[in-house]
Amino acid sequence: MTSGGRVERYILYYWPTIQGRGEFVRLALEEAGVPYEDVARGRQGMGPIEQLLDWEQALHPPFAPPVLRAGELLIGQTANILQFLGARHGLAPRALEARLWCNQLQLTIADAVAEAHDAHHPISVNSYYEDQKKAAIARTRDFRNHRIPKFLGYFEQVLENNAGRGGWAASSKLTYVDLSMFQLVAGLRYAYPNTMKRLQRHWPRLIALHDMVAARPRIAAYLKSKRRMPFNEDGIFRHYIELDEQV
Repeated sequence: MTSGGRVERYILYYWPTIQGRGEFVRLALEEAGVPYEDVARGRQGMGPIEQLLDWEQALHPPFAPPVLRAGELLIGQTANILQFLGARHGLAPRALEARLWCNQLQLTIADAVAEAHDAHHPISVNSYYEDQKKAAIARTRDFRNHRIPKFLGYFEQVLENNAGRGGWAASSKLTYVDLSMFQLVAGLRYAYPNTMKRLQRHWPRLIALHDMVAARPRIAAYLKSKRRMPFNEDGIFRHYIELDEQV
């Protein structure tokens, strides 16, 4: 914050045409109601990101976006950024044990997101989906039938263990973890609509959490705005019909 208590404008460095991992950060910024610049979507385009990733220019260079600039701080890695924003804007509990629990859950969400990406790019991120489609079909079958139920079943149990505290995952109030669980469910529904329609009855608390987050005034306004990019087949969550067969 500035010396007068005013929150400075954050700068978010992320790719300009996809939700990706940057969306988890955007949701936290939107819920916090703080000013931020999604810099690559502005007039400068990719220039600031290319400069940011010139690793020789910084003592602690980021490996890849998302990166958040907060004053003189330059923070990389989604979970790390959310831990910072959570503490600063009331999106995380104050107690150390509870903050560590939030981070643990966020890192588990990150694992699920990585597997969602690798389902359609199982061989190499440097090759097109079309060049590894056969492997993707096999990998996605396992992801749909085993990994999605394992991850979402775990989060459902987390919510059940925290029952009676408002329906949130890690506290009696919304935290950044709840925002990220919303995004995970939204992404999986986009990528695997048939699978999610068939299985989501097993995770009623998680689906209810998704709906509670979507109904929050700032999030609802964001979801209707142009700031919220649609899912597409360049991001992490991709919808290919052949990967959502009910097999």
